Amino acid sequence: MTNSLPEMAHIWQHTLNWLPQEEQQHKFQQLYELIIEGNRQLNLTRITEPQEFWEKHLWDSLRGIAPQGGLIPSVLENASVIDIGTGAGFPGVPVAIALPNCEITLVDSTRKKVNFIDEVLTKLTLSNSKTVVGRAEEIGHHPQYRKTYDVALIRAVGNAAVCAEYTLPLLKQGGLAVIYRGNWTVEETTALQNAVSQLGGVIELVDQFTTPLTNSMRHCLYLRKVATTAASFPRAVGIPTQKPL
Repeated sequence: MTNSLPEMAHIWQHTLNWLPQEEQQHKFQQLYELIIEGNRQLNLTRITEPQEFWEKHLWDSLRGIAPQGGLIPSVLENASVIDIGTGAGFPGVPVAIALPNCEITLVDSTRKKVNFIDEVLTKLTLSNSKTVVGRAEEIGHHPQYRKTYDVALIRAVGNAAVCAEYTLPLLKQGGLAVIYRGNWTVEETTALQNAVSQLGGVIELVDQFTTPLTNSMRHCLYLRKVATTAASFPRAVGIPTQKPL
């Protein structure tokens, strides 16, 4: 039997101005159990202890869509959201649980992980979510996905300019890309500005915060799409990572 996740109602309320309902809390618990089970076959996460899972996977996923302590207005208004490189389903699955009115598309290039997420979505009856197997460089050119989303989430390690090149082409004009990071510096912001402007975006906010249980430093970068992204972006598979803008 898997341990129970902590409820942390006061922290949810205090940090996000949001509280999971009983059914959402139950789905978080189910998600936790499915990930622990899935970990036996697939290397999904090293984070398996209940409090750590709550903080680093659930709270952290939702903190990204709540800059400065309140949910992004568009996610409260039935936004279309895409999660690039979702892996074990973070941040997209917790977002789908928290925001049943949003439409969430979860993208990963690994078929096994997408199959696992499909199973999770079925078991959690998350009818607002769907998966796509694909590389960000390819789906960014696909007419079904390009210029389609209100919010694009990317919790990938790696260069932030690469994350910007993966997300901005997928956004509608006025859409928001959220890049989840650990450490971040002012110098990195300056370097990122050049890449973002080439992609039709601006850096709207760099939000620095600490996690509620372990006081770890985290950052989320918010890029607003203000102009059309040139048709040449994203560049071909592998090029963004080899030669970041």
